[in-house]
Amino acid sequence: MKRENLIDEAMALTPAIRYVATYINGDLLLKERSGIIGNSSSESDKYEELIVNPALLKLTTQRGNIDCGGLNYIIIRYNNFFVMLFPVEGGHVNFGFEPDANPFNWIGPISSLLGKH
Repeated sequence: MKRENLIDEAMALTPAIRYVATYINGDLLLKERSGIIGNSSSESDKYEELIVNPALLKLTTQRGNIDCGGLNYIIIRYNNFFVMLFPVEGGHVNFGFEPDANPFNWIGPISSLLGKH
């Protein structure tokens, strides 16, 4: 997976995507669109990717594998933005959306993008 290409292509999908992070095999790469309002600190973003999101994915993947047919993604609504978190081999990819966006509209395009990479 060319993560830099994935991030750039994701950001080009729509201005509603304000942030993309990949955490693959212990390596974190993230990019935030400039000029966004209500962003979190880069330090808290780092720990969200290193600690919170892997824990959420572990819990929901284990639950999904019991009798739910697995896990495709998680959508979280914070007050200032949405995040859409996808498990991938070796880690995850996180897409942050503007608070007025509908992340459900972007599941198909993002899934296609991930499938391409």
